[in-house]
Amino acid sequence: MLIIDQVLGADDLKRVREGLAAATFAPGKKTARGEARAVKANRQAAGGDPKVAALGLFVRRALERNALFRLYAQPARWSAVMFNRYGSGESYGLHLDDAVMDGEGGRLRTDLSFTLFLSDPDSYEGGELVVDDLEGERAVKPPAGAVAVYTSGALHRVEAVASGERLAAVGWVQSLIRRADEREVLFDLGGARSTMPAGEGRMLLDKAIGKLVRLWGEP
Repeated sequence: MLIIDQVLGADDLKRVREGLAAATFAPGKKTARGEARAVKANRQAAGGDPKVAALGLFVRRALERNALFRLYAQPARWSAVMFNRYGSGESYGLHLDDAVMDGEGGRLRTDLSFTLFLSDPDSYEGGELVVDDLEGERAVKPPAGAVAVYTSGALHRVEAVASGERLAAVGWVQSLIRRADEREVLFDLGGARSTMPAGEGRMLLDKAIGKLVRLWGEP
């Protein structure tokens, strides 16, 4: 799991929060499927509302502009961005995201999930995102404006909110690079490139990165 801070700045957060304050929220169970329906206890903004859809696109554009997110996720296709609200006593129990979801232009394979936190962590108690991977459980509650990106196949949950309100944007990405280990290689190479001065060495690294993208990429 990767945490990226300040994907949304203070003005961006204000815009999204004010927009969602006027939105209609319905029980989240309505959009859950399978076993997730039994453990999902939150509220979700109406996706059919054009104003909510515009806010979702606004969040997506912010992620698309973030160089670290692009390098890590290598996004090829996106789901719609959804907005969830958790009040006191609400949670989302242990579950898996669907392997295939509706996205732009049709169905997409969910390689990566993301949760963009919209509430200041001091404004609510509980509500941690807990992701279970090969290294065990990891609980995160980053600052407002930060995004957590994690493998969609990982078991995860949202702890119960004890007080206050937790607001977040969630969505899914089909990556240009299907395999996680290959994405990791490209992420490491991209990080190394960012530390190199302009010149022949960086051009040779760009050449190698380009060859790997052509080899591994699945547009």
